[in-house]
Amino acid sequence: MDQVSVEDLLAHVGELLELELLTGRAGLGRAITVSRIQKPSLFLTGFPIRVHPGRIQVLGGAEVSYLESLSGEARGQAVQRLSDVSPTCVVVTGGREIPGELLAAAEAAGLPLLRSRLPSSQFISRVTRYLEAALAPSTLLHGVLLNVLGVGILLRGKSGIGKSECALDLVFRGHRLIADDVVEIRKFPPSTLIGSGKGIIRHYMEIRGLGIINIKELFGITAIEEMKEINLVIELVEWEEDHEYDRLGLKEERFAVLDMELPLLRIPVRYGRNTASIVEVAARNFILRSRGVNTAREFEKLLERELRGRKEGP
Repeated sequence: MDQVSVEDLLAHVGELLELELLTGRAGLGRAITVSRIQKPSLFLTGFPIRVHPGRIQVLGGAEVSYLESLSGEARGQAVQRLSDVSPTCVVVTGGREIPGELLAAAEAAGLPLLRSRLPSSQFISRVTRYLEAALAPSTLLHGVLLNVLGVGILLRGKSGIGKSECALDLVFRGHRLIADDVVEIRKFPPSTLIGSGKGIIRHYMEIRGLGIINIKELFGITAIEEMKEINLVIELVEWEEDHEYDRLGLKEERFAVLDMELPLLRIPVRYGRNTASIVEVAARNFILRSRGVNTAREFEKLLERELRGRKEGP
């Protein structure tokens, strides 16, 4: 999502932010496009500082006290100066009384003027977190997302390959389900991909022959998680007898999503292979590699030394 309207802000987090709309209902469709908040303190004094479009303008104790200290005419000029640059919306924090000139100017300009009972620091912290998530680049992918030993693993593969069954087995082993079937992925700066469930299917899983099951209700709150950073992508593929698979783990593939690349493993699936155990070991191996231990590379070096020793002889 590249923008959030003021109306969306009120609908989604108005209660969390303790917001009330005072005037300017005609401007509820104005777009918030930047997660950073601006406090236009210097601008109100006439200092030539830019009021950035697409940002929420916050008036805290210092700004309101300054306006109250001005004479009626000077206060009207300061308020009109802010109204003329047509900000997305103005929020007065701390539940403070609103100067009449600000109410009148906002109503005349169709500028949403809101009040929050929260102090400025709490309001800015909460609204920034919401906007960072809402405005983050996002995409939807078919797959299953799990937390396996703290590693966010995205299981991919064609329909019917056994992703959900593998995930169910991992839940039995004490790991956590984040999303089944549809995974919503958001990119947070500078380089973090966070996955979560989508809408009403969150915490539900489809098992062919059994139907829809609720993981949270069946296994308890410890079996699910709302969101997780994605660290590793595992693609389940059908076993092919004549295909030469990587047997040492030296081949390093990548999976591209939202202009980022994640490590990719391809695991062939066939009758008799315990896919869940392999995925769990893949998570353990990922943790080792993140600590600088690459078993495949170490084995390759041992093999090279052994071959050199044989060539050189006693």
